[in-house]
Amino acid sequence: MSAATLPAPSGTRWLPHPNGGGMVADTAYVAPSAYIGPNARVFGTAQVFGNARVYGTARVFGTAWVYGNARVSGNAWVYGTAWVSGDARVSGDARVSGKARVHNETITTGETT
Repeated sequence: MSAATLPAPSGTRWLPHPNGGGMVADTAYVAPSAYIGPNARVFGTAQVFGNARVYGTARVFGTAWVYGNARVSGNAWVYGTAWVSGDARVSGDARVSGKARVHNETITTGETT
């Protein structure tokens, strides 16, 4: 299943984020300072805050957090209870999941669990 077709829970209400226009489920939190690109999605009870950016067809879901100056891009997924923070970059087809912590200047393009 591609990130572009990844389903959100049934009955999810989607709202465009004012900074970028990407879709955010009403169960998730995205700070006004964060950027959610037009094809990106944030759902579940995930949180994106600070100056974090989620763009491309990236997905942040579950109870994951993306914050600080972190970037999630391409076809990347951050999910489960994973955190991406600081100046970390998650891109390409990367999958960051479980209790993974990606932070500071780490660059991830593959799977991190």
